[in-house]
Amino acid sequence: MGAGHDHGHAHGHAHGASPESDKRWLSGALAVIVVFMLGEVVVGVIAGSLALLSDAAHMLTDAASIVLALWAIRLAARPAAGRMTFGWKRAEILSAQVNGLTLLLLAGWLAFEAIRRLFEPPEVEGTLVLVTALIGIVVNIAASWMISRANRTSLNVEGAFQHILNDLFAFIATAVAGAIIMLTGFARADSIASLIVVALMIKAGVGLVRASTRIFLEAAPANLDPTEIGQAMAAVDSVVEVHDLHIWEITSGSPALSAHILVQPGRDCHTARTAIADMLATEYHIDHATLQVDHAEPAVLQVGKPNSAAHCEDSHGPAHHSPGAH
Repeated sequence: MGAGHDHGHAHGHAHGASPESDKRWLSGALAVIVVFMLGEVVVGVIAGSLALLSDAAHMLTDAASIVLALWAIRLAARPAAGRMTFGWKRAEILSAQVNGLTLLLLAGWLAFEAIRRLFEPPEVEGTLVLVTALIGIVVNIAASWMISRANRTSLNVEGAFQHILNDLFAFIATAVAGAIIMLTGFARADSIASLIVVALMIKAGVGLVRASTRIFLEAAPANLDPTEIGQAMAAVDSVVEVHDLHIWEITSGSPALSAHILVQPGRDCHTARTAIADMLATEYHIDHATLQVDHAEPAVLQVGKPNSAAHCEDSHGPAHHSPGAH
């Protein structure tokens, strides 16, 4: 009986980007956002516009997401050592979840305030709202472009990009509200625009929390089907069965896989292992694979007998068999 393990590692930065260039682009976007956000708070207070203040709150979460992304990039660059056998790559996911939860909490407060103002609309300076929103559109286009230059396979970077893109739509809604107030005096347009911003914040927050929770729960990435992959592994020449198949993400864009593989007696375990590892890397872009390969015992090759029983008394998940095994 033979056994072996195969480890493929591909943790480089995607699309030719580097952590240093990511930090430069993110820092530039952060500076633009913070400067405009501070000005927007001042104008929002002067104009009495909740829409502008809610936009500023949304931009605060955008700035926080960029700060967290920068922090995560710095932590993720630390090498694996001691008890941190995967390094600090999960820091990115932790920051994404914190950012998502913050978005949802802010959305709840803004929704309450916007609904209250629908019943008691204050005086709003429509001209100030319109001008500030138009400037905000330009600022968000610039910030979106800068972040799009970074590595968007990162959950944090992509989250920050989506937030700012949502802000762009929110500013468009705010500009429309400002124009309506300026032309018609309909002050409730400000609260309606605020509720649109709230909806965008909830959508972004739920998306971040869902994606980060999937990674924390060690679920298979959304684009990888464990059943399909298990069957593809079992279809490799000389493979009898694949069980204890686990697929998860170390961090966003870094899938990993482990499995126990049984091959036909007398066949080369190392050849089967190499063929499976190559197939996983080529067809599914899984470069971090740990494969335990053993020979199946002749007694368990009979049709209807569970091949894994001789090796794993408590195997996890379903077993995938070679198409010719039954």
